[in-house]
Amino acid sequence: MHLSELTHPNQLHGLSIYQLQQIARQLREKHLQTIAASGGHLGPGLGVVELTLALYQTLDLDRDKVTWDVGHQAYPHKLLTGRYARFHTLRQKDGVAGYLKRSESKFDHFGAGHASTSISSALGMALARDRKGETHKVVAVIGDGALTGGMALEAINHAGHLPKTNLLVVLNDNEMSISPNVGAIPRYLNKMRLSAPVQFISENLEEQFKQLPFVGESLAPELERVKESMKRLAVPKVGAVFEELGFTYMGPIDGHNLQELITTFQQAHKHTGPVLVHVVTTKGKGYEIAEKDQVGYHAQSPFNLATGKAAPSSKPKPPGYSKVFGDTLTKLAENNPKIIGITAAMATGTGLDILQKQLPEQYIDVGIAEQHAVTLAAGLACEGMRPVVTIYSTFLQRGFDQIVHDVCIQDLPVFFCIDRAGIVGADGPTHQGMYDIAYLRCIPNMVLMAPKDEAELQRMIVTGIDHTGPIALRYPRGNGYGAPLMEEGWEPLPIGKGEIIRNGDDVLLVGYGSMVYPSMQVAEILSEHGIEATVINARFAKPLDTELILPLAQSIGRVVTLEEGCLPGGFGSAIAEALLDADISVPLTRIGIPDKLVDHATPEESKADLGLTPPQMADRILKLFSKQPLTVGV
Repeated sequence: MHLSELTHPNQLHGLSIYQLQQIARQLREKHLQTIAASGGHLGPGLGVVELTLALYQTLDLDRDKVTWDVGHQAYPHKLLTGRYARFHTLRQKDGVAGYLKRSESKFDHFGAGHASTSISSALGMALARDRKGETHKVVAVIGDGALTGGMALEAINHAGHLPKTNLLVVLNDNEMSISPNVGAIPRYLNKMRLSAPVQFISENLEEQFKQLPFVGESLAPELERVKESMKRLAVPKVGAVFEELGFTYMGPIDGHNLQELITTFQQAHKHTGPVLVHVVTTKGKGYEIAEKDQVGYHAQSPFNLATGKAAPSSKPKPPGYSKVFGDTLTKLAENNPKIIGITAAMATGTGLDILQKQLPEQYIDVGIAEQHAVTLAAGLACEGMRPVVTIYSTFLQRGFDQIVHDVCIQDLPVFFCIDRAGIVGADGPTHQGMYDIAYLRCIPNMVLMAPKDEAELQRMIVTGIDHTGPIALRYPRGNGYGAPLMEEGWEPLPIGKGEIIRNGDDVLLVGYGSMVYPSMQVAEILSEHGIEATVINARFAKPLDTELILPLAQSIGRVVTLEEGCLPGGFGSAIAEALLDADISVPLTRIGIPDKLVDHATPEESKADLGLTPPQMADRILKLFSKQPLTVGV
């Protein structure tokens, strides 16, 4: 059977190990060819090919439910569940999503994109099954990286308290999430995996049994049972934590041995209550380049399969915001030992890997634990440190209560650096960074700022370090504009002060962060139609520079706000509130992301769909002028 003929995972039933191995090879080939052509997550899916095949051969996917944590590793799942023919559209507009999506397939039983949700959702499904008197199986597949998240541990704690609720948790242990895992739990798993008795038994026991007279190859099933029993006797601590929490523990087993996987899953399904199967896999399995560089090949832009290298760019690009951030923070930290950079398992993505390499004592990775990261920073701030919490906008949402309760109520100097703010592209609605302005603006004591370019980012980093209370800096994914950077000597910005960067008498454009340069482009287009705009770089969403904005709004008589964030509660709402509070009644148009989910596509495609390109925004303003002619000075 060829992979292209598989339209339903139940077609795996009854296939031999040899047939499954052939499909495994085809899965890796299709996976590699697709990611090499269009980009996407590479290492995670390659590592779980055999795990997926073995698990699905033991399930009836017309009835049974499987939740995949995060979804990085779910590409083999997608290929086995009817999406082979469309897989070349992966992460492209109107194509196959890069993460699990309930609306895409009946086999995507639970949508995901953030870590550590699989066990909670699976347990909910299992409890619903029991209440309805049904008997199907429910499985959660979670990586050891996601197991560092508190939510996963909360779910394990709850599940272990329900001895009659059948739930299978498959722990995909590859020592990695996106970067190498940190913390006591991964260290414990590694200790189990590399335990000398386990290694000795796994490698030597079978050969010794085969040497016994009259035994040879004839005791294979019995031999497996003896091996498992001996493992438990030799290593009483293996799985002890999970057993104490109420789970039946099985493993660790070889995640690339189909027969061992199938046998173990079959045994696991027979148990009553929660079961955890510990599977050891190699991230990037089958592609040597990815196996050797598991961080670099977690995800890839289009690349050459033979060399593993990305296609060369046609022209050099300005540095990315994340790199400018990492370089600048590291230079400041060299002269200020109180600066502590904090990441939640995203050192490379946030640019904090630069700090990690140069000043490891001033760097902390807490694992996938955003709530802990925020409150840890609050504790550091209490003792005079200058913690810099660097988390993607979409992930900082997970620490909202800690921002309110532990940082802002106590007015502590914690500096939040919010990477990937705005539209992020192919990762889709689970990763769009469009809510941070709205969810932070409402919190007392918080200061919000966003730079117009990478040079202003440098000054805002100094501003954040110097500030004596909670402060947040948002900046977009991708490259800057090529603004000249300084190596040192950056000056802080006055809190709550914007700047005028263009003058005109017909309309006031107030841009925030990544929308300032587009505001200038809009102004140029309007000028071609005889409409002259004043453009303000707001710099701060809170506090607003009302001394600058309000008099101009009143004198010019028409205001347009531009932001790369959600309109409800966003920057434009802040301007509207300020005008209302000052009893200034002028036409106001808010341009930003409407109250809708933004699906996966390139950022350029998403902005075009939302009407956020400069020509579209200018056209919208021109139409407003034609509907409501402005009489200046009346």
